[in-house]
Amino acid sequence: MLQPSFIKEGDKVAIVSTARKVSVKEIQEAVLMLEKWKLVPVLGSTIGKELHQFAGSDQERVLDFQKMLDDKEIKAIWCARGGYGTVRIIDHIDFSNLLKNPKWIVGYSDITVLHSEIHNLGVCSLHAPLAIDIHKGTKVSMTSLRDILFGKEVEYSISSSKKNILGECQGKLVGGNLSMLYSLCGSKSSLDTSGKILCIEDLDEYLYHIDRMLQNLKRNGFFDNLSGLIVGGMTKMHDNNIPFGKKPKKIILDIVKEYGFPVVFNFPMGHIEDNHALIMGAEASLRVDADQITLKYI
Repeated sequence: MLQPSFIKEGDKVAIVSTARKVSVKEIQEAVLMLEKWKLVPVLGSTIGKELHQFAGSDQERVLDFQKMLDDKEIKAIWCARGGYGTVRIIDHIDFSNLLKNPKWIVGYSDITVLHSEIHNLGVCSLHAPLAIDIHKGTKVSMTSLRDILFGKEVEYSISSSKKNILGECQGKLVGGNLSMLYSLCGSKSSLDTSGKILCIEDLDEYLYHIDRMLQNLKRNGFFDNLSGLIVGGMTKMHDNNIPFGKKPKKIILDIVKEYGFPVVFNFPMGHIEDNHALIMGAEASLRVDADQITLKYI
């Protein structure tokens, strides 16, 4: 995997939206934070644009992202917002310059489409808070984003959930939003998870949807040779009038019980305030003990 160079003070960081519309005001705190880090924020043309729920037309979003991707002075592209829309433009983006000059692509949620596509091209990316998230993110999550971007060694240790499946593993980190991973199955952006550590999270889904998506990943072989599974926030889940009968942890455990790889629940990633930055594509080791879990890059 190609890993982008770490950034340094004075570098330019672009902020664009590949999906839902976002105003300049909504990302002002992100701009101020970059300036505090002594970086130079560069707002893309999609910031402030609006076409229904999107940050401009598909073509406008492609052109904005492509411009920042091809600009050698831009050292990282920070996606402003998720929602929906990145899958509409992914096949129209030319990533050839990213392979020549890798740069950090930063975001989560709908940005899972970019992470998956870029992973299949052999380049690392950064699953981390969106630019719109600054006002609600924890100090720890923002520090993790800064530390990784500037090349500081990062290791995470968190308390272990009683539902975790204990064990040790290593492999490249992949994944992101479960709904997005599900939607990419059968496309060239779908992931090969063999020997890797899969990270999943989701928001605002019905419990039976979670089961359906995981059943689909299972049928697509996502768990056959998986090294380990990290489950982040399963936030604001819904049930029907006739209950599904299982909560997210039970749904996941029933899906993976036959495999034997370690499983971590409640990892600080996803649609939660404490959304730690993760290097997608980087080789990592995961240790799951009864009292704590440790994730570090190797």
